[in-house]
Amino acid sequence: MNYTSVHDIDSVSEWVDEALALKKNPWKYVELGKQKTLVLLFFNPSLRTRLSTQKAALYLGMNVMVMNFGSEGWTLEYKDGTIMDQGTSEHIKEAAQVVSQYADIIAIRSFAKLEDRIEDYREKVLNGFVRYASAPIINMESCIGHPLQALTDAITIREFVPIEKPKIVLSWAPHPKALPQAVANSFVEIMVKGGYDLTIACPEAYKLSPEVTGSVSYNHDPEEAYKDADVVYAKNWSSYEQYGQVLSQNQKWQISHAKMKLTNNAKFMHCLPVRRNVVVEDAVLDSKASLVIEQANNRTFAAQLVLKKILEHDSKKIDVL
Repeated sequence: MNYTSVHDIDSVSEWVDEALALKKNPWKYVELGKQKTLVLLFFNPSLRTRLSTQKAALYLGMNVMVMNFGSEGWTLEYKDGTIMDQGTSEHIKEAAQVVSQYADIIAIRSFAKLEDRIEDYREKVLNGFVRYASAPIINMESCIGHPLQALTDAITIREFVPIEKPKIVLSWAPHPKALPQAVANSFVEIMVKGGYDLTIACPEAYKLSPEVTGSVSYNHDPEEAYKDADVVYAKNWSSYEQYGQVLSQNQKWQISHAKMKLTNNAKFMHCLPVRRNVVVEDAVLDSKASLVIEQANNRTFAAQLVLKKILEHDSKKIDVL
């Protein structure tokens, strides 16, 4: 069993219920991961993902090994049949198989380069490990998806928004750097899979991949989009069509106290890190409506649930054998 995308969730509602139960008693399954090792491979920086996933593993009694692969590992080659006489030192075939000998579960974080959409959307790092590793794989954010964050977001909405079918607005916000579409993609996917009422608010040029959004509605007027919203989830992403480009810094898209007043006393969400007074005003981020710290806390229980399901799945396989 792997957890590489939101599509690995069979029931969003059931997974959220189980994660919230874990949160009430996180040490309940501390024997489940005894004498098991989780290896975390980071090709890119991390704060919440690294610490929350480690904490989740500890709750399950697992050992954890961490490697900052981008700075500590050999440069990997991903193409088959390549004559490796240039900059790469090790092929993914050997690397994935070797790491699998040390790990019961492998978790990987590798961002988009935002230079070539086709290349990024191939997910060569994540898919390379899925193809060649013999241990289960967890996606801790890849070029095009962040399924751990998406599960976290669904948990947080259920916990703090006591409405049966809340109106959710995923709002693009300005940012000085080009950022990937990964968080936005997975958030859309889990909202759709969970049957939520979702609107994407963004400038016309920032529409996401149509394969991700499907029939989800867009609104290109932020004030109109915010009306009666129960949740405003802010995130920047660079252009999909003009791939990786920053096409706008329009401050009308900043999450402001004035726009939040148009909502139905909406909760504010963001995956963090967030640039204050660029993406969102201090008045919103520091308000009682902000759930960003609660979201960060729930990262642990999203990761714990995924690890628990993989450990249980592998245990059942052994019992059958």
